[in-house]
Amino acid sequence: MNEGTLVRKNLFRKGLRTTLLIFSIFIAFLIFGTLGSFDYAFNYAPNPNGANRLLTINKINFTQPLPFAYLNRIRGVEGVQAATMMNWFGGYYQEGKNQVQTMSVEPESFRSVYGNDFILTPAQWEAFARDRTGIIIGEDTAKRYGFRVGQRIPLHSDIYTNRSNGQQVWDFNVVGIFHAAKAEQPASGAYFNYEYFRESATFGNDNIGMVAMRTASVDQNDAVASRIDRMFANSAAETKTQDELAFGRSFLAQIGDIAFIITLVVSAAFASILMVVGNTMVMSIRERTAEIGVLKTLGFSSGRVMRMVLAESLALSLTGALLGLGVAAIILLGLNTALKDVVGGVTMSGWVAGLGVAIAILFGLITGAAPAASAFNLKIVEALSRK
Repeated sequence: MNEGTLVRKNLFRKGLRTTLLIFSIFIAFLIFGTLGSFDYAFNYAPNPNGANRLLTINKINFTQPLPFAYLNRIRGVEGVQAATMMNWFGGYYQEGKNQVQTMSVEPESFRSVYGNDFILTPAQWEAFARDRTGIIIGEDTAKRYGFRVGQRIPLHSDIYTNRSNGQQVWDFNVVGIFHAAKAEQPASGAYFNYEYFRESATFGNDNIGMVAMRTASVDQNDAVASRIDRMFANSAAETKTQDELAFGRSFLAQIGDIAFIITLVVSAAFASILMVVGNTMVMSIRERTAEIGVLKTLGFSSGRVMRMVLAESLALSLTGALLGLGVAAIILLGLNTALKDVVGGVTMSGWVAGLGVAIAILFGLITGAAPAASAFNLKIVEALSRK
């Protein structure tokens, strides 16, 4: 009988207790894997397509508009290769629960800034620029609601009223269904011609929500952002210019400090489980005091016994952790499909999984340290005489 067999037999000597401990660790790492992956996706995941793109919004808040005239002035700033505008329209199809994230844009300038992110045929890009009521829709959104090229669809706005019918509904011609250039990116939302919005909305016709631009290189981003914000300093609508990742993080900051929330939740879970597992391991070793004495009598060294106790603790921790991280990865795959419009590609990253395994090893060493030390220091006479 080798050490591995002894560790396994001891670990599952009381099956119910071991199962409950593994389940507790499983829950902790399920929370860590899920929340940690969201935090990584929002704050640390690379965004190569938008690396040299900047967004200019109103300094007060991204919900406040900018004058349309800002667009041409930004186009003239040194370091700006191309610039386009985007205006948030809101949007839902038939019912409020059928959300379609919709923006009005200038088709040609939009293509110059974002054309590498979307896959559309040249004919569809041309139709988008030519048809005033044309709209292009992401593949994921189109599949969800059954949209197809050539169809005429109504979309309701959450904000604006159409002056032609007095209602918050606009009719659009679907001229293109776009695909994401990369598999990890969402192909969602919809974009329509700003001129259609400008001529039909009851207000906001000379305003835009934000200006997106492509710079010559990432190294120029800070300088370009500074030039733009200085240009509109002390104006009625001061600006804040930042890269796309920074904008996404500031948007999430409106909800709260995601990283801080995750740290609190995960820390509370681990602290509670650490005390439970640690206490249980101490009790388990105390119950086996006589057996440890017998092992040492048979020639097992104190170091070998200590190693077996630590291996037992590590096996317990890693089993629960791997199960938790695995289930978290499955959950994320489901959420990635269901919420792709909102969160884009959120999956279990190698960084989060690796950190989870490292924490599991540390967790096992911490919970096993006290009982392992007790087993190491236990004398044969004391072990055999203890009741």
